[in-house]
Amino acid sequence: QVQLVESGGGLVQAGGSLRLSCAASGRTFSNYHVGWFRQAPGKEREFAAAISRSGGITDYEDFVKGRFTVSRDNAKNTAYLQMNSLKPEDTAVYYCAAKRDNRFSRLSRDYDTWGQGTQVTVSS
Repeated sequence: QVQLVESGGGLVQAGGSLRLSCAASGRTFSNYHVGWFRQAPGKEREFAAAISRSGGITDYEDFVKGRFTVSRDNAKNTAYLQMNSLKPEDTAVYYCAAKRDNRFSRLSRDYDTWGQGTQVTVSS
């Protein structure tokens, strides 16, 4: 199984930017789709973005509104989520997740492996 570790979170003011990283180890990273999810206190985990195994296909939830970009570098075993124009409602723990089968999904329950999460806090 692949193991995932997120990093890059922090405290930023509204309108600022962060780039989250998802470092993978243990298995061949290119065999997995990668999804990015977030969870705010008291709320359900929600889909943000996903990228296919080779990086050729991406998918974004509507709340991103063109602000986030997902990418990956399989040679470095790392996926990224570039977040621009951050809003206070983006405050959440952000997780990357891996999905081995060939279905592309926005559903958290379809993902097999999860990182520990990284906190993103956006102040107003």
